[in-house]
Amino acid sequence: MVEYQGLEPLEPQLSPSARLRYEFEQRRETGYDPSGLEAQFAALPADPPAAMVWEIFDALDDLPRDPTWAFEEPDSRDDIVAALPADDSPPPSSDSRIEDRVHGGWLGRVAGCNLGKPVEGGKTWTRPVIRRYLESVDAYPLRDYVPIESDRYGELWFRDCWTETARGRIHGSARDDDLDYTIIGLHVLETYGREYTGSDVAAEWLSRLPVLLTFTAEIITIANLLEGVRPPATGGYRNPHREWIGAQIRADIHGFTNPGRPRAAALQTIEDATLSHRGNGVYGEMWAAALVAAAFTADGPRDAVVESLRHIPPRSRLAVAVRGVLESYDAGLGWDAALDKADAELGHYHWVHAVNNAAAVTAGLLWSEGDFTTAIGLTVQAGLDTDSNGATAGCVAGVLTGASGIPRHWVEPLDDRMRSAVLGYDGSRISELAARTTRIALS
Repeated sequence: MVEYQGLEPLEPQLSPSARLRYEFEQRRETGYDPSGLEAQFAALPADPPAAMVWEIFDALDDLPRDPTWAFEEPDSRDDIVAALPADDSPPPSSDSRIEDRVHGGWLGRVAGCNLGKPVEGGKTWTRPVIRRYLESVDAYPLRDYVPIESDRYGELWFRDCWTETARGRIHGSARDDDLDYTIIGLHVLETYGREYTGSDVAAEWLSRLPVLLTFTAEIITIANLLEGVRPPATGGYRNPHREWIGAQIRADIHGFTNPGRPRAAALQTIEDATLSHRGNGVYGEMWAAALVAAAFTADGPRDAVVESLRHIPPRSRLAVAVRGVLESYDAGLGWDAALDKADAELGHYHWVHAVNNAAAVTAGLLWSEGDFTTAIGLTVQAGLDTDSNGATAGCVAGVLTGASGIPRHWVEPLDDRMRSAVLGYDGSRISELAARTTRIALS
């Protein structure tokens, strides 16, 4: 059995009982009352037949939503598009720096991901714990990669990749799913074009991604595909992780390829996102893609955040969470105080949910005031899904500054090289991936 530190082992991720346990949580978060089925769930034997579990799943599907629920969160593409505000974004101005900004986005994504990897595990590596550790090694606030000399801090273990992602130990980028999906997204756009379908993405996942290196919503989607479920039904079928961060980490390539066109970037994600997600899981990818696209022409991170909110359903929980962080920033709260407020409102979500992680990325970008190092440092210091969030914040900050504006101590250890599990892409040059991306952006 392959373990993924901080998450369930592989077998429970796919087991009907584990999926049902998370499904109860998912239903409570989305305006349903599953309490009438909790006794039936509690009465299941230790290793129940799958049919018994799926019977409860089906009963959960039949529950009515509370009519007083305060949010509007459509699922189908048509309904999502209908819920979006009118696109009154100004047309993008010509930008001679697109190549430099795309390259900066790739470098920022890779650097931010590697920065966050050693302390990934939001159940244990919380914001206070990360701060205590960094202070103990004279590295708070983060201005460079995480310094580590031992595989543990007290009773806490660093991610087992720390030996290739800690300060002084990085020689090319470590492999990570947050980077694999950006690569496979580029491959999809090169192969099928902007009008790709969810079935196209599914085919590439099945042929190019090792299944043991996929997790939560994605591994369930692959299981659904192998059982004959077709996209987009794969994203909602017996998938309790459908609002987690998996689609959000796949967004950047769609922002890169639509510079200054956030609505186009958001819409370009929907086929990809609905393959594996629903609701805020989908909006998370739309939002992150719009944020990246907006960064190409924004005056700074605040302008990019404001623009990104125009391209997701405005009464969704993700939109409310991002607006809440923006309001804290505009009210003059400090970064810690703003995250305390966000934690009080969003702390019930799993540490890899889309909503709370979007809030953490937003805070890191806003309080960075446009400084690349501060953006990825604050975002990783926030905890939660540190490598995913560091990658997204680094991507946006890298687009804002361009490759030429990223401090060299983040870039030089990467050696312009990436490990990848995507078939045919291990050892790719970051600069070459950026050049291929730029060709699509300018097409």
